[in-house]
Amino acid sequence: MLSPAMRWLLRVAAVLVLLAGTQLFVFAERTNEFFAWTITNPLTAATLGAAYWGSFVIEALAARERFWVNARIAVPTVLLFTLTTLGVTLGHLSLFHLDPDLAFNTRLVTWAWIAIYVTVPVLLIVVSVTQTRRPGADPPGTAALPAWLRVLIGVHVAVLLPLGAWLLVDPIGAGHSFWPWALPSLAGRAIGAWMLSLGVAAVHAIIERDRRRLRPAAWGYVAIAVLELIALARYPAVPDWSSPRTGCYGAFLLTMLVAGAAAVYPRDRRP
Repeated sequence: MLSPAMRWLLRVAAVLVLLAGTQLFVFAERTNEFFAWTITNPLTAATLGAAYWGSFVIEALAARERFWVNARIAVPTVLLFTLTTLGVTLGHLSLFHLDPDLAFNTRLVTWAWIAIYVTVPVLLIVVSVTQTRRPGADPPGTAALPAWLRVLIGVHVAVLLPLGAWLLVDPIGAGHSFWPWALPSLAGRAIGAWMLSLGVAAVHAIIERDRRRLRPAAWGYVAIAVLELIALARYPAVPDWSSPRTGCYGAFLLTMLVAGAAAVYPRDRRP
């Protein structure tokens, strides 16, 4: 069973990423006022916002699950993302809105950001330990993923993990080599944290191999793909559409949409 503590932690995390996604996706052109650091390119802000809103879907659905086995795919993804983003934050602290001359609400958002990324991973580790110590065994999976979908998810792993790690280590070089538009260091590393975390979720999906256990992540995958495509449509002048990088980026989002939808349908109605 999913413990009450894990359920509540996932709910709180869902609310937090919903708020962050709203700051970035809705107010993509006003991050200097409403976000923890200024992102000058609105498409970059909207791209990050789409990832946060997609994470909201994953965490909110995971919190609704009755059994731990059907919710646990959200936990390593969230843990890795929060730890990685904390490291990115501390490494770029001078770029955050901490200047006393800034508006109070802007500085408050920044301090809240730091507090969240310090607190959430600690709580998640503690709650995860207690969750895994609860008695009971996993029921057998009965909704196996088809072979073609496992291969597609494996391709996603092969793309997300190395490119996410590259962005974290060398955001300027990695962004110049494969991203459809220019990325500064902080935003590039923030996107790298998302890619790395989604890559871990994809690895988890291959290990689980069961549609029912992947439902929260599958819906989140669909949400991220759709929202990222909306972000592209919202700021079409930013990417270089003549570059193969832009075409590859759009094609990858479409494969995310296919993979997420295929993991959801036909819908498995087991609890």
